[in-house]
Amino acid sequence: MSEAILNTREGHIQHLVLNAPQSRNQLTFAMCRELVAALQDADRDADVTAILISATGPIFCTGMDPRELCRPEALELGWIHEELFTVGSKITTPIVCQVQGAATGAGIGLLCNAHVVIASQGTTFGLTEVRHANWPFMIFRSLALVMGERRALELALTGRMFGTNEALQYNLIHAVSSPIELEDRVEATLRLLAGLSPELVRRGLDFVHQTRGKGSAEAGLLAQQIRTAWFAHSDFLEGQAAAAEGRKPQWPSLQTAEPKAAQPE
Repeated sequence: MSEAILNTREGHIQHLVLNAPQSRNQLTFAMCRELVAALQDADRDADVTAILISATGPIFCTGMDPRELCRPEALELGWIHEELFTVGSKITTPIVCQVQGAATGAGIGLLCNAHVVIASQGTTFGLTEVRHANWPFMIFRSLALVMGERRALELALTGRMFGTNEALQYNLIHAVSSPIELEDRVEATLRLLAGLSPELVRRGLDFVHQTRGKGSAEAGLLAQQIRTAWFAHSDFLEGQAAAAEGRKPQWPSLQTAEPKAAQPE
């Protein structure tokens, strides 16, 4: 892991930090590869209950490094972008994004693949690729899933910038915090996630992934099957007992954590 991506663990939280403030945290191919590897490694580690993606400096991320997009190898690395900008639809560990300053282009792609996004007041957003004769090919599907295809198309065509109020309306972010309180707000969210049954969260996200695009009947049958299996799980029984006894649950799946099953490619 290079200094451009800082990868550390604090308790059950994996911290992935974009650390190239001199370039406004533009994503190089090397950074994309490292992010994919770090996200997949964290997802396989049953001791990790949440992943935080943040950035150093005043800007979260202003997209891909334009100097690399014109190199011949750019065409060969489309697969790593496919992995990075669809990761939210595959892994079963919650991803939280802490955003400040600006998120444009591929930076928005990171937000679309997070499960919880908290932004600082004054943050601006935009799909600015069209201004430079480019299109958000690799992030468009996840963007359309988040805010709807019609809104995603309007933003991709105009390349206009927008603020946190519109980002909330478009479901791109979930909460806005004052700059001084941003880290505290994110920390509170991480504490909440860390207190949940990690096995329940894993199965819940897996259920969402499996039912996406399925018909109502098929999704309903899958829900019944997953719920029936969950009702026999030790975490479910512990949660019900803790609620009845008025105490904090001690999740068996966290105390006897085993590596998570590999997700299908």
